[in-house]
Amino acid sequence: MPRPTVNRKPFGAHGPADVDVWTLDSGTGVRAEILTYGGILHRLTVPDTAGTPESVVRSLPALDDYTGKNPFIGALVGRYANRIAHGTFTLDGTEHRIPATDRGHALHGGPDGFHTRVWQAEGDAGEEAATLRLTLHSPDGDMGFPGALDVTVTYTLDAAGTLALDYAATTDRTTVVSLTNHAYFDLAARGDILGHTLQVDAERYLPVDEDGIPEGPAAPVAGTPFDLTAPQTLAERVTLPHEQLRRAGGFDHCWVLRGPDTPAGLRRAARLTAPGAARAMEVWTTEPGIQVYTANQLDGTLASADGGRHDRHSAVCLETQHLPDSPNRPDHPSTVLRPGEEFRSRTEFRFPHLTALRG
Repeated sequence: MPRPTVNRKPFGAHGPADVDVWTLDSGTGVRAEILTYGGILHRLTVPDTAGTPESVVRSLPALDDYTGKNPFIGALVGRYANRIAHGTFTLDGTEHRIPATDRGHALHGGPDGFHTRVWQAEGDAGEEAATLRLTLHSPDGDMGFPGALDVTVTYTLDAAGTLALDYAATTDRTTVVSLTNHAYFDLAARGDILGHTLQVDAERYLPVDEDGIPEGPAAPVAGTPFDLTAPQTLAERVTLPHEQLRRAGGFDHCWVLRGPDTPAGLRRAARLTAPGAARAMEVWTTEPGIQVYTANQLDGTLASADGGRHDRHSAVCLETQHLPDSPNRPDHPSTVLRPGEEFRSRTEFRFPHLTALRG
């Protein structure tokens, strides 16, 4: 059986820094391409049940497209994934201000967040998996956040075709941290996810106000379009006449996940299935929440790497993370990281249809 491999190629330059694309190959049909700019998951090639390989994530044609204005396509997001209300929070009696870029609120760590940085990279391949270790130093005061933060994100692609992301961070001063990856998934590789079915393993979600900020405690999904405890076709959900869907233009909400299913703290968060079950993907995570975003703001102005356009509802993001605005919400799980502690998180993207394909 072919063993996993890893290789690196130039992808361009961002200012004085060279940018590379690293390819992790499982040796069994799944391949991940990752940029050192933004830690971007540029491509994720997965065979369907007929053995046809296609990338299941949306991507941009060239580095200049990624460094220009775009909605975080494929990027690692930090220091704080999702929104912080009004770009302010108080920590140990001191108020901190983060640049407000989304309707008066801070989004995904600010305009010069981790998605705009060139990460240091080191790849390795063994008998069972190929890995890429990305590291970044974020200085004290970066985008207004306190403390110097050292971050490591490790992409691992194993021979079974599972892509895992392991996040780790330490600080020299008390700060807040929530990290995620902002991949846009389209398992059919056709530019429309409305025919996909989605299941989210959660009984509660966070309703939001007109600005996307949680407006109160988590609410039951029962009796609402947000009840995805059984698989539901996205087209039948995001078009329903519901005030929360109107505010966001579809799904752009955080579901509060159930407790861990494994001793390692992993829980299944979601299962996404392409039309005809040609591909299926499960998301497993140690995080307490998952933000589901149905690409409501894409409008066709961005070109796709495959020659098409990025249109509304052309993909779905499944962002595992802590809950939005947690620094201002003492009722949410804490995102505070103190000196001497280590932030750790793991998310896995599994493709169960590959088992039948290999069988």
